[in-house]
Amino acid sequence: MSELPEHPVRYREVARQLRDEVISGRYGKNGKMPSEAQLVSRFGVSRPTVAKALSLLGSEGLVERRAGSGTYAKSEPAVAESSKLLALLIPNLENTEIFQLICGEIASLARLHNFSLVWGGSGQPKLDAQLNYQQTEELCRQFIERRVSGVFFAPHELIEEKEKANRAMAVMLREAGIPVVLLDRDFTPFPTRSDFDLVGMDNAAAGFLLADHLLRLGCTRIHFVARPHSAPSVDARISGVREALGRKGINPDRNWLHVGEMSDRKFIRGLIGPLRPDAYICANDHTAALLMREFHKANVRVPQDVRVVGFDDVKFATLVSPPLTTVQQPCREMALTAFRAMMARQSDPMLPACHLTLPPRLVIRDSCGAYLPRTSAVS
Repeated sequence: MSELPEHPVRYREVARQLRDEVISGRYGKNGKMPSEAQLVSRFGVSRPTVAKALSLLGSEGLVERRAGSGTYAKSEPAVAESSKLLALLIPNLENTEIFQLICGEIASLARLHNFSLVWGGSGQPKLDAQLNYQQTEELCRQFIERRVSGVFFAPHELIEEKEKANRAMAVMLREAGIPVVLLDRDFTPFPTRSDFDLVGMDNAAAGFLLADHLLRLGCTRIHFVARPHSAPSVDARISGVREALGRKGINPDRNWLHVGEMSDRKFIRGLIGPLRPDAYICANDHTAALLMREFHKANVRVPQDVRVVGFDDVKFATLVSPPLTTVQQPCREMALTAFRAMMARQSDPMLPACHLTLPPRLVIRDSCGAYLPRTSAVS
């Protein structure tokens, strides 16, 4: 028991529970709270830990210590500045257009509800464009020290051991009494789920939507392209593609999943070779655009020789040639749902974890072959 006060977040957990009780009005008009000895017994911690927790609540204007009388909850507690401070933890903000859109919407919602918003470690998103594990972990510690009231977190992807590191950071924040809402992706392998709130597109439905569209166009050999260590959302998209094929009684080719880097020439040669399928579904628009560029170099025509589609509907999807068929991420709806989830979590920290998914929308352009003469499509 003597080691508990040394734990860096133990006193914050005690403070979190007492904070909830104070705000809920548990101590009535008089406001008299249990003595330190009673709190020591209740929480199973040392007196210094209880004292530190009460001191934290005092700094937030929630309680006051009266010499010779004890600790009292304030009848009209002042709202601490930190209670109106939210944070965004988006490691790959600069290179992911959908997160720029989602974060911009969250920023607008925060202003509308009188919250301040921290983008990573600063007030400017461009300063936190690329964050490695160590930098992200340090930001988590800063958020804890600043006592932010909630963090929107898009877990790392495309890196080994991402699950362990992402979980450690999310748990660090939660143990400090800071609600976490995951954006777009979980950090546990699909189809399992973590016990954190998550808001994202229904990726399995999105994969099904794209594959079903290609099947209706006459494609029977559909392959999938992704980068190594992709997010669990990509695995959900693959499952949706597999489901669409299965409903048509089609068994995918043995090597229908292609995982590699677009900078790997051997990997690219395997994609653009003579044994290519009818269509490639790419894990995102960026991968699709790179693949289309390689087809152009090899004089392989899209969509006449092979069809290519992606996910996200980022700006350049309309600028590549031919324009890219894709699934649009509902960024505004994701931001609004995530903000509401954060408000609900702050109002009731004991709510069960929620997985909130939004429907995808298919955006049909030239790259899927939908506008080719009918004679070129398989009946």
